[in-house]
Amino acid sequence: MPRHMPSKFNKLTVAIALASGALISSQAVASGFQVREQSAKALANALSNAAAGAEDASFMAYNPAAIGNIDGNQVAGGVSYIDATFELHDAQASNVLGLPYTSDASGEGGETAVVPSFAAKTQLNDRFDLGLAIYAPYGLSTKYDEDWIGRYHAIETELKTIDFQPTLNYRATERLNLAVGLRAQYADATLSNATDFGSAAAGMGSPLATPGRNDVIGTVEGDDWGYGYTLGALFQVTDKTRLGASYRSEIDLTLDGELDVRGTDPVSEAAIDAGAVTGTGGKAELTTPANLNLGVYHQLTDRLALMANAEWTEWSSFDELVVEFEDGRDPSRTEENWDDTWAFSVGANYSLNRQWMLRAGLGVDETPVPSAEYRTPRVPDADRRWASLGATWMPTTNLGVTAGYLHVFGDDVEIDQDATLTNENASRGNLSGDYEVEADVFALSVDYRF
Repeated sequence: MPRHMPSKFNKLTVAIALASGALISSQAVASGFQVREQSAKALANALSNAAAGAEDASFMAYNPAAIGNIDGNQVAGGVSYIDATFELHDAQASNVLGLPYTSDASGEGGETAVVPSFAAKTQLNDRFDLGLAIYAPYGLSTKYDEDWIGRYHAIETELKTIDFQPTLNYRATERLNLAVGLRAQYADATLSNATDFGSAAAGMGSPLATPGRNDVIGTVEGDDWGYGYTLGALFQVTDKTRLGASYRSEIDLTLDGELDVRGTDPVSEAAIDAGAVTGTGGKAELTTPANLNLGVYHQLTDRLALMANAEWTEWSSFDELVVEFEDGRDPSRTEENWDDTWAFSVGANYSLNRQWMLRAGLGVDETPVPSAEYRTPRVPDADRRWASLGATWMPTTNLGVTAGYLHVFGDDVEIDQDATLTNENASRGNLSGDYEVEADVFALSVDYRF
């Protein structure tokens, strides 16, 4: 094997593992990689009550002023189970020279996930409320078989985040609540994909290497803390109508990571043992976006309440992903060009009696991915529609138990990664096909006032 191969292949390996997708995963319910399952009550209403519902302490994750609508002290906790499907059909792949890659492995990249949340609030006096919310605003994962046809673009992508949000609410008047919250966000990411070592080695004259047959899998892990804020307002226009507005700032993160490599066959394993393929360190800048929620809640009758919500997310802040390397080589850049998005939802609550309330909702959500060329196996995002239902049981006036279910109908979308368009794709090759996106979400929460 030629002695000049190591430095050239090391650069290729690190760029592939860190650059293209160090951004994280596709999220099932919300666009991009956003997580909105902080409340079973909100989920059961398709998030139509996010800004103005203010039904229990968990709603401060959507609007920090929600705790001003709750007298006294309260704790709330919940868990959501997400079963997501991201499956690539009619896939075709090839290297930059046109040599086709083939595989019998599944193109299914969906994962299941459990998302917990917790919130508590106390009323300090007639004017102030203090709260704390702990929840996951971004994340989830995609994972494919290691030998699937798109393995050079992505295998595993996982992001876990957790926000700690202390919140202070000011009861400005009997009808107006104003709140501010600080957000400390921890993020941990794991990313992997394969590299076509066979093509690189064969191009340098190795008689043992075969394109598409001798893969090296690189896995990188990184984490960081970031800080931001949230603002909220809740205005009781009349005894029956309430308006809500909230803003959550963007948070800047620097994911520092170490790349580990391993071979999938004797040829690639020998190259790693000989030092021809090595890992290294790198870091990727990531911004979790700002968003704005606007909502209205109206008690139409003693039994029936109607609600609507609009959410704007500033995904345009994710215009490119830049990865810097510890050894001083030129940064790697991946153009994303995401667009800002809107999500709209409507919902209704119906009180059967003092103990039971039925919930339902519908919603639509735009994808930030502008076209097939910017869609990747890590983020196979699509426009989606939601349909939800659920119920709240209150055995006492202080205790509530809520179960909710939401189904996501995603549009079928195309992916068209072209090896000639970017330096990164020159090493990953072409990948095209049609993605099918859908998900089921189940949520359960308990709230107790004391």
